[in-house]
Amino acid sequence: MEELSGCSVEEMINLTTLKEGDLLQPPKVAQLTEILRKLQKGQATIKNEYEELKSAKEALLKELESLHTKAYELEGLVKDKRELITKLQLQCEDSEQECCRQLKKNKESKDLLEQRRCEIQEVRLKHRKLRMKFENQLQQLTEQFKQLHSVFTPERLPYELELAENTKDQLLSTEQLKLSQLHQVNEELEEMKKQK
Repeated sequence: MEELSGCSVEEMINLTTLKEGDLLQPPKVAQLTEILRKLQKGQATIKNEYEELKSAKEALLKELESLHTKAYELEGLVKDKRELITKLQLQCEDSEQECCRQLKKNKESKDLLEQRRCEIQEVRLKHRKLRMKFENQLQQLTEQFKQLHSVFTPERLPYELELAENTKDQLLSTEQLKLSQLHQVNEELEEMKKQK
């Protein structure tokens, strides 16, 4: 039991049974007043301690409620962050897939462009060969014409000239056809560049 100013509760109870010799004597008024004063003082101390404990309990309950609220807010924040992370991961995966698609598309476009360049180069080489062939044929015809001039009579000259002119026209039309084909391939290449 808690002692109150040097006097225990048992001592206070025992004061009522003080012995004077063999006879029981009731406690004196001064003693009872002192006991009452000590009890009141103890009661006030206990009341103060109770109020302090009650205030501390209320403060702790408020703090606990605040901590619960904070924990609930943090759980919500964690949930939001997790959702955001999941969303960002999905966006990242989509971006990676789109990047892969774009890289694949770019590679296909580059391959196609390279193929078109090769085709144009081939057409140019063919055109050059045809032109050289045409020039050779023209030179041969010129030589033949010079040789034939001495063989044929002037009366046949208009006929031979017409024949040579027709051959020349055929070769020129062939060359123009090849040039138009080359021009068409160049236009396709330019169109592909614009699409890219």
